[in-house]
Amino acid sequence: MLSVLRVHLPSEIPVVGCEITPYVLLRRPDNSISNDDVPESAPIDGYYMRYRWYRIQSDKKVAMCSVHPTELATLQCLGCLKSKIHVSKSYHCSSKCFADAWQHHRALHDRASNSVNETGVEEEELFGRFSGGSAVMSTGISGSTSRVGTPSPNNGSVPSYPVSVSERNGGETWFEVGRSRTYTPTTDDIGNTLKFECVAINVESSKPVGTSSSIMTSRVIPAPCPIPRRMIEVSGADVLGHLESDGRAASFGTFTVLSYNILADLYATSDSYSYCPSWALSWPYRRQNLLREIIGYHADIICLQEVQSNHFEEFFSPELDKHGYQALYKKKTVEVYNGSSNSLDGCATFFRRDRFSHVKKYEVEFNKAAQSLTDAVIPANQKKVALSRLIKDNIALIAVLEDKFSNHVADSPGSRQLLCVANTHVNVPQELTDVKLWQVHTLLKGLEKIAVSADIPMLVCGDFNSVPGRHQFLDCSAPHALLAMGKVDQLHPDLAVDPLGILRPASKLNHQLPLVSAYSSFARMISVGPSLEQQRRRMDSTTNEPLFTNCSRDFIGTRDYIFYTADSLSVESLLELLDEESLRKDTALPSPEWSSDHIALLAEFRCKPRIRR
Repeated sequence: MLSVLRVHLPSEIPVVGCEITPYVLLRRPDNSISNDDVPESAPIDGYYMRYRWYRIQSDKKVAMCSVHPTELATLQCLGCLKSKIHVSKSYHCSSKCFADAWQHHRALHDRASNSVNETGVEEEELFGRFSGGSAVMSTGISGSTSRVGTPSPNNGSVPSYPVSVSERNGGETWFEVGRSRTYTPTTDDIGNTLKFECVAINVESSKPVGTSSSIMTSRVIPAPCPIPRRMIEVSGADVLGHLESDGRAASFGTFTVLSYNILADLYATSDSYSYCPSWALSWPYRRQNLLREIIGYHADIICLQEVQSNHFEEFFSPELDKHGYQALYKKKTVEVYNGSSNSLDGCATFFRRDRFSHVKKYEVEFNKAAQSLTDAVIPANQKKVALSRLIKDNIALIAVLEDKFSNHVADSPGSRQLLCVANTHVNVPQELTDVKLWQVHTLLKGLEKIAVSADIPMLVCGDFNSVPGRHQFLDCSAPHALLAMGKVDQLHPDLAVDPLGILRPASKLNHQLPLVSAYSSFARMISVGPSLEQQRRRMDSTTNEPLFTNCSRDFIGTRDYIFYTADSLSVESLLELLDEESLRKDTALPSPEWSSDHIALLAEFRCKPRIRR
């Protein structure tokens, strides 16, 4: 006989738009134990599992705090209502909560006013576009709307709500809302608890066998939504940026590139990020929040790091395919990693099929390069030690794309516009500065070969785990110096760590690619204006780089970059940077609003006219 041994939830706090998949442990008729489903379409020995989800709805209307979504709201900001800011952002759980969040909250008022004055677009539309934000705060509150751009969840073959009143008890009403094992909370569920029920069914009698097992959730909370990040024109105009109806840059002949380390689930442990609520650290929540954010940027090219192979295949690739993206992926090699191959992470590059076509793909495996290096220059009796130092499983994914609209460019009719995009994550322990520099140098030398073979603009994106410094001095990390300046000073302190001699002579540590960091454009702007001045305050004036792209309790600084070849590309606009107000006071990443410990970088580029020789 089929029976249920145990039921539990991956997170006790359900969030709107984030699928809930209960863990159901079954004892099968052959006495084996498994958590695999036994659906009605494939019964075992005449038994299958039936699932039901119920919303337990109180007759009393409930609103949840916009800052602490697990807390009930006790006050509401009337200024939000007057400014036509979405009702969900107006609630707070206490006066202290409101006071602590005031700097962040006031920005909502300013943004709402500016967005209407500058573009005529209501703030609610902007929030929906960029963050897919949550909607209503409590059942029955007027003005509720569903989240923008989010498909309706498939919660089983349930007729349109309400189905039926299953039970009334003490001011509570139970509504059946789902008939599948999984359930995705909707805005109608906010402020209410959910009940999951499962029981084995006899195929012949269609009746339950034994007693049903059930479990209750906490109150459903809206998906937290951060302040949307705007594109800032680097030409100096203090405007939101010209956006098409779908949010993409409207300037003809330009394209946008996103680089984002999304924090792989295998690294997102409660030990490492104890300050992040467990429900916000869970992968079912983070993947939906990350997807909403990534889609909201409407980038033409997306470079993601720390993408687990199973998450790429089962989630990101199919989900982004629905939005018109073609995917390329390269996972890390496995000489060092001893866990499941499914949880091995790597780099994923996506591009819009309606804008680019795929020409060629290069895969760089630094482990193979390490093997070749040791075979060539390391004595036989030192190879084992050398390989143990050099092999770190890192990779780089290089894609050559063709712009489908290049034939329409006036200055070169009929010509092909190619673009080379490199995506990498140089994940090397900080003390192994020689290995990190060697990997970056190896990548750049490979890109140089591609540049020699074709007149092609280049983008080098990723998490380099290397901090910037004063470009003309020696206090930046050597990998950043090599990327940004094309060489490493022979007196650089990082060169002192070279037990294998792989960095000698130091004069070889150079390249000929005219690489420039996209975000250094903020520091080069001459024009003034509130938005531009705000961005400059978020830049390090000594390095011309953002103050941070990685912000956890253990580290805050810049490790992520988008480099471009300045002789063939120019920067048109950049996604605004975050600061303490954007992250809220005393907050590190990841958080309920931002689901990675890194922030996304987004740049709009234009190809420069080719010089006819």
